[in-house]
Amino acid sequence: MSVFSSQQRDQIFQQIETEQLDVLVIGGGITGAGITLDAASRGMNTAVVEMQDFAAGTSSRSTKLVHGGLRYLKQFEVKMVAEVGRERAIVYENGPHVTTPEWMMLPFYKDGTFGPFTSRIGLRLYDFLARVKKDERRKMLGAQEAVKKEPLLKADDLKGAGYYVEYKTDDARLTIEVMKKAVEHGAHAINYAKVVDFLYDAGKVAGAVVEDQITGQQHHVYAKKIVNAGGPWVDDLREIDGSRQGKSLHLTKGVHLVFDQDRFPLQQAIYFDAPDGRMIFAIPRNKKTYVGTTDTNYQGDIAYPHMSEADRDYLLDAVNGTFPSLRLTTDDVDSSYAGLRPLIADEDEDDPDEISRKDEMFISNSGLISMAGGKLTGYRKMAEDTVDTIVAQLKDEEGILYTSSETAHLPISGGEVGGSEGFQAFKEEKVKEAAALGITEETAHFLIQKYGANVNRIFTLFQETRTAADKAGIEPIVFAELRYAIDHEMTYKPADFFVRRTGALFFDIDFVRVYKNRVIDYMADELQWSHRQKEAYSEEMEQLLYEAVNPIN
Repeated sequence: MSVFSSQQRDQIFQQIETEQLDVLVIGGGITGAGITLDAASRGMNTAVVEMQDFAAGTSSRSTKLVHGGLRYLKQFEVKMVAEVGRERAIVYENGPHVTTPEWMMLPFYKDGTFGPFTSRIGLRLYDFLARVKKDERRKMLGAQEAVKKEPLLKADDLKGAGYYVEYKTDDARLTIEVMKKAVEHGAHAINYAKVVDFLYDAGKVAGAVVEDQITGQQHHVYAKKIVNAGGPWVDDLREIDGSRQGKSLHLTKGVHLVFDQDRFPLQQAIYFDAPDGRMIFAIPRNKKTYVGTTDTNYQGDIAYPHMSEADRDYLLDAVNGTFPSLRLTTDDVDSSYAGLRPLIADEDEDDPDEISRKDEMFISNSGLISMAGGKLTGYRKMAEDTVDTIVAQLKDEEGILYTSSETAHLPISGGEVGGSEGFQAFKEEKVKEAAALGITEETAHFLIQKYGANVNRIFTLFQETRTAADKAGIEPIVFAELRYAIDHEMTYKPADFFVRRTGALFFDIDFVRVYKNRVIDYMADELQWSHRQKEAYSEEMEQLLYEAVNPIN
């Protein structure tokens, strides 16, 4: 069984450097995680390396929806709507703890993008294409019904609303749960491991030079097949391979603003028109409301996209236009985050709204397989298609036969709760267990929704680590989450914990301010950081806190 602990990094590097790999995946976002799981579950000796933390790029900075792509009907992408609609149901059933149904309201106004007639037809077609469950099919609301469901909505010129189901997720946790399931199937996964060059044999790619970003040490890793799932960095890797030609990535930036529910007490998720005709989401999440997203061309630092004043003001204007009673200002922004969409475009395409979100595979003359584009919702199908290609190649080249993909019915880590139907009974049982441990019902629900079946380990750590928690000055349940993140989720830096494992930087920034120094002190001792490392990681957290609130121009 492979390991997935930040304290065993050396062991993982040794394994991937000395073992004969069938597949090496480059990129630890949702696409790379999905490919790793699909390959490992078919019995391939698989490894995945990520130069940052898992999900540190686009896969932790999306609108956090596993949705059926209603907007793509406007672009007549019928096939995409049908496929992602079906995939949405699979993602939900395989991980109901991390993906949940969310009723979405689509208000239509006089002279708006959608009207009653087009909305009715569009939502009906959406239901058909996405094979929506009977109890989740669209409803049409009158203006009074719409305002009753969401009193903050602008009533002037409101003609009614469509009402349909989307699926809300935690994108970073979805990624980490998929990765953990891959590790359960024997995959080797390691973060802060950057591919700096490729290794070739007779002109064919045979491996990669992987540099440990913590120690600087380089490792030569060999595999029969190399998959480039680098997200926004796909073209950088194609450049190293000398195969960047034809279609290429077109990066666009999406920014989200987060508000406290005290200032934006949204009761109902809304999909609404921005002044320029784009569509914006406003979604309640725990005690926050988040709004997004922008969609602008991007040419800056790929690793560190930031919110600008223009991004912030655009979203504030959009919110205040649809929810005028709020009168939100810059002072009301609790936090923000920015991510990049790696779209595939021909050279003459430049309008972000017109560039398709479809995925595409490129196979270079050297044999490097690059997977680009795509959407969060379709990650599993993208992975299946990629591994099917590998399976076909290995059959032709070596006569090796592998089974077809089994991930359509494979619960991700934490998803072993009996699907969506069994999850409710699971939650009721675990809430009772939590109460016996002295954990409040609210906290129990929060933990169960975050960890699913893995909440059992959180409960065990909560009981076993109280003394250590007291010594560290950290609340026992928070300490249990931290300990679990280090031991079972490859958490090495404080940003891994506060941004990707808990989402606190975006949705509970005060939690970060309270626990930042104590968590850093504990991790420094436990992971034996050098003084230089501790200073660097502390500075990184301070910078992240600053950028979460302040625009960078």
